[in-house]
Amino acid sequence: MDKLFDFELTARLLGLDFVQTALLAAAVLGILAGTLGPLIVIRRMSFAVHGTAELAFTGAAAALLLGVGISYGALAGAVVAALLLGLLGSRESDRDSVIGVILSFGLGLGVLLLWYYPGRAANKFGILVGQIVAVEPTDLLALVVAAIVVLVVLAVIYRPLLFASVDPGVAVARGVPVQLLSPLFAVLIGVATALGVQIVGALLVVALMVTPAAAAARLTASPLRATLLAIAFAETAALGGIVLSLAPSAPVSFFVTAISFTIYLVARVIEYVRGRQRRVFSGSVAAPSPAVPAVETPRR
Repeated sequence: MDKLFDFELTARLLGLDFVQTALLAAAVLGILAGTLGPLIVIRRMSFAVHGTAELAFTGAAAALLLGVGISYGALAGAVVAALLLGLLGSRESDRDSVIGVILSFGLGLGVLLLWYYPGRAANKFGILVGQIVAVEPTDLLALVVAAIVVLVVLAVIYRPLLFASVDPGVAVARGVPVQLLSPLFAVLIGVATALGVQIVGALLVVALMVTPAAAAARLTASPLRATLLAIAFAETAALGGIVLSLAPSAPVSFFVTAISFTIYLVARVIEYVRGRQRRVFSGSVAAPSPAVPAVETPRR
């Protein structure tokens, strides 16, 4: 327990260059995850994020075997997965089965590639659960560039994408290019997921992409407030997870998921208390309906 909460050791480690690089990378990843997360929750794509992460794991394993940068391999795998999910799973009735097929294939292929890798076991383990020492300054630069591209594209398509997420039928009738937005948004998710592999790991990156946004959705129905809350929650989980992992030299992913899960539980409690207060105030016994973001219909 003393080792887990060694504040003096943690303070010394925070002065190291590789730790500061990892913290900057986590901060960028938190912004991405918090911005994309609410849309992922609204579009019910949490399972898709998990499937994309498995293909990112496959790409990272292939890059490790070939001696290429893991981040580039993870990015290639995640983008391929996102394109497959966006194209093959465009119909909601097919989405879960397509994700299951791609997820299982990617995970099996990634395990095979890691089995062929002759290097240290720590490198294999790092792909699965994250490893902050693997984040190089060049990786940080690539992450920042990729994050800027994702945020710019998202800013351009945000209004029609939000409209299509809340009411796809009306969006199609209004001329919103839903068939184009779905695979494009899937690619943005793929890029963000791939960027989180080195920090959080392929198996648990979904905790950073989905859980903060799910917590924010419990507290507000406003898309803007939900995004701001999701960013704050994701930053807390990502940065806090790294700081807490320093002294025990434990995998970052556990602390990130623990913080994210705690935030989610607190949000559920707050939602429950608010619901009871509303029912007492109004004298109604009906359960509150889940919040749905209000979206202004775009004008053509």
